[in-house]
Amino acid sequence: MATQELTEYERKRLENIRRNDQMMASLKLHSMASHLSSSSKRQKIESKARTSAAKTYRKPKDEAPLVIRRSLRTRGMPPDSAGLEGDFDDAAAPGALESKPEFSPRKLGPFSMGDAYDGSRSGDTFVRAVRRVSKKPEMAGSAGEESGGVEGCEDEILRDSVAGVSERSMGCGDIKTEDSSEVVSTVKMEDSSGYGMKREGVDDSLKFVSSLTLEEENVARVVPGRAMVVKFFPTTEMRMVAVGNKYGNVGFWNMNPKEEEGDGIYLYRPHSSPIGGISIQPHNIGKILTCCYNGFVRVMDVEKEIFDLVHASDDAIFSLSQRPNDGSCLYFGEGRGGLNIWDLRVGKSTAFWALHEDRINTIDFKSQDCFVFATSSSEGTARIWDLRRMGSKSLKVIEHERAVHSAYFSPSGSCLATTSFDNTICIASGDNFEKTSHVSHNNQTSRWISSFRAIWGWDDSYIFIGNTKRAVDVVSTTQRKTVMSLQSPYMSAIPCRFDAHPLEVGVLAGATGGGQVYTWTCP
Repeated sequence: MATQELTEYERKRLENIRRNDQMMASLKLHSMASHLSSSSKRQKIESKARTSAAKTYRKPKDEAPLVIRRSLRTRGMPPDSAGLEGDFDDAAAPGALESKPEFSPRKLGPFSMGDAYDGSRSGDTFVRAVRRVSKKPEMAGSAGEESGGVEGCEDEILRDSVAGVSERSMGCGDIKTEDSSEVVSTVKMEDSSGYGMKREGVDDSLKFVSSLTLEEENVARVVPGRAMVVKFFPTTEMRMVAVGNKYGNVGFWNMNPKEEEGDGIYLYRPHSSPIGGISIQPHNIGKILTCCYNGFVRVMDVEKEIFDLVHASDDAIFSLSQRPNDGSCLYFGEGRGGLNIWDLRVGKSTAFWALHEDRINTIDFKSQDCFVFATSSSEGTARIWDLRRMGSKSLKVIEHERAVHSAYFSPSGSCLATTSFDNTICIASGDNFEKTSHVSHNNQTSRWISSFRAIWGWDDSYIFIGNTKRAVDVVSTTQRKTVMSLQSPYMSAIPCRFDAHPLEVGVLAGATGGGQVYTWTCP
């Protein structure tokens, strides 16, 4: 076969290929390319081997499964069933408060005290102690002495206040105080008792207050979390306080137990939201009334050992009160500014008035006049009312620039002290409470601490209120200023809610955001 003759272009192309091959051979480029190619193939083989080994690995069967964290809300659990211990999180309840699976404080109707008990030891000692005191002959006698007058007073209230008044319709317009000249009867401050001793002057009473001391044995953590209310049992047979917290617990502390069991602290959980108020009548301390923000009012009947349901509402209940020595009716602040009067004898509401434009934080009655009471509201006012004239305007309006957290009458009934978030304490006095003066006081508390509420001592001379520096400020009603502070190395937290013992002069209890109770006593 004849060889095909190449063209000039093809000859030049072949010549260029030979020249390039010679140049690459001289530079050893072919050997380097072969080395790189083999190295790349080896890396691919090793990578495939590692991938195959990873796919064939299996976890041991005894290894713990992976736990995916989910919020309580997505798991359908109540927010206070688990959480951090102590006071680190305002929205989570401590782990020690986990309810029994079969029991819920939201349950309608009665449930046993045993089901609601959250203490570490038996509550039988508490039940025996309260039963023993409630069965004292003098307690029953006091109830009989007061019952007749109370019932007559109740009938007059219902007759005068309900007639002609449209329930839930009363407004809150501007109030003039000139209308109240004939209504409020007062007792002059000079006539009030002097702490149960002969007083030679203001200096003696201040000396008495400054003598109050806090001993180490009078400090105890009664409830977990933030305390909302603290209340002494109105008896001298035993020194006991009831404390309600933000998780719905009610704790009791018997400070001088006659029986040897434990530390005298007993914890129950009758509610599932913050406790708004506690009421204990002196003639029937075996029935303790409590309310909560979830709209429940319950009575702890120690004799029957049950928590019974008194009232359930769709609205929150922020405050609770009873008239002195009257156990037949409840007065509680319900919803946005409503006052509900509940007759315990018939189990129904007898009247409802819209007294404020926002929640009622406290309700307090004059001890000398069963018809006159004061309310404080987050709308920024405190008002004085007369149950016989609820169809008309209030007797007195005390205005603040911010929410008013409390309004309490003095022991003689001649003064009213209000505490506001505007950093003032207002003291109203005079025949018709027309004289008002504002005392500056830092009332700013964090979300971890309940708001400050100034309370009266054992006469009209001094007011006690918490201090952000872990002390108790003493405000003089005559000097209209803070005259001293009670301090102690045993006070490790800020006291925010107080109660002065109604029958033991010189016994003062303060509760904190951590559930501790400090009890100051007179040596």
